[in-house]
Parts: sequence; C-alpha cells; structure tokens
Amino acid sequence: MENDIYHLLSQVRERTPLVQNITNFVVMNNTANALLALGASPIMVHSEEEIEEVLQLCDSLVINIGTLSKPWAENMLKAARAANALHKPWILDPVGAGISTLRNDILKELLALRPTAIRGNASEILALQHFDTKGKGVDSTADSSAAVRAGKFLNRQYGSVVCISGEIDYIISDQEIAEVVNGSVMMTKVTGLGCTATAITGAFLGLGTSPFDEAIAGVAITSLAGEMAASMAKGPGTLQLNLYDILFNLSKEQIVENLKMRRYAHSS
Repeated sequence: MENDIYHLLSQVRERTPLVQNITNFVVMNNTANALLALGASPIMVHSEEEIEEVLQLCDSLVINIGTLSKPWAENMLKAARAANALHKPWILDPVGAGISTLRNDILKELLALRPTAIRGNASEILALQHFDTKGKGVDSTADSSAAVRAGKFLNRQYGSVVCISGEIDYIISDQEIAEVVNGSVMMTKVTGLGCTATAITGAFLGLGTSPFDEAIAGVAITSLAGEMAASMAKGPGTLQLNLYDILFNLSKEQIVENLKMRRYAHSS
C-alpha cells in the first residue's frame, strides 16, 4: 500500500494536476501553498463568468463551503454541474454542515450532483446523513469512528468516496475501508488543515485513475506530513511552515517507514 501511495505522489509531482478551488476566504493562501508544495498546480476561480471556461483546463475541482454566501453557492453548483458534464472529478468539503439552514440546503443540492469524493470531520459527515446534527461551529464534536455508518450511507446514496478525518481517518468506498492512524492533535490548532486535506485529495483525484486509491493517498499523505511536521514544531505556527517543507520533500522511505494504515473489505 505504501509503495502505491508513493507511486501516486510521484505521478502528482510529474504531472502537476491543475486543481480549480472554490474555497473559503480563511484558507485560500494555505491551500494554494500546500498544493504547490505537494507538486500540484492550484487555481482559485470563483467568478460565474470564468468557472466553466477555466474548468475545461483543469484536472479536478475542489468545492469548500466554509465561507458560504448565496452568490458563491450558485457558482459552486454551476461548477459541479460543469465538472460532471466534462467528466472531471470533484470533491466536496461540507465545512460546518448542520449549523444553518442555508448551508444544509446548498449541501443537499451539491450532494444530488454526486461528488466524486466527500471529505469532512465526523460531525460534518453525520450532519450530511440527516441534516439535524449540530457541530461546534466547524469543529467536530464526535469521534471519527462514530461517523463510519453515516459514511457508508453517503457512499451508497451518492456513490462518492467518503473520507472522515479524526484520530483515525476513514476512507470508505462501496467495497472497502481504509484506516489511517497518523496525524497529530496539534494539527487541530492550525486553521484549515482539514481544508488542506480536501485540496490535496482533490489533487490526487486529478490523476483520474482510481478515486478510492487517490482519496487514500490524499488523506494518508496529509496525515503523515502533519504528524512529521508536528514532531519538528514548537507550536502551531512552525507546524504550518514545516508542513509545506515535508510535503515538498516527502520520500518513499519516509512513507514506508512511518505510514500507519490498513485496508479491508466491508459489507454495507
């Protein structure tokens, strides 16, 4: 598995997939820097007039609803429809799912467009199942294992690979689950590292081979790089800086020696 993940990382570095991001104001700079460090190429396009034209040039699309507004929501829906028409993979980050009626209504419309992948924390994934769960703002109040059943439901309902971030990261397809046990609690003290995981997963999806394998790679690389960055950091500030350097330099040997994950079949 580790060799497969390094192979996908090498493919990203060689092919530099262009990733269109409709993301939130809080994380734009962090997200772009992380994608560049990984080896991908970010572009932040939000305007209605540009979305479809630019998406034709891109390999994948990231939709992150963190700082949602009605006009942006319309552009997100337009981008998702365009991605489907162009057969481009796209990933949905349901930031703050469950905290407002507007957010829930837009998420229902986006889910109906069947994203290639969904990545969120446990509270967000639970909220997507019934739209009646309140998280603590954009932070999770639930353990990631508590959202596995909801993740399976979303996979059955929309056909999306579902990624749940937490102490254990879960990646769920229709037949398999992967668990990643890397990362650091210090990562929760840096704003938007979940959003970074979504963007990095979006870059891997841009390879266009296997969405499940690519989602595993995106989540695993982010968690491993975060863990390594935290081990070198004096606090959240240096963790953020270390993360870019580790994404840029991450080697096959470091992945093989440090990645803790397993993959197994499941029944729905």
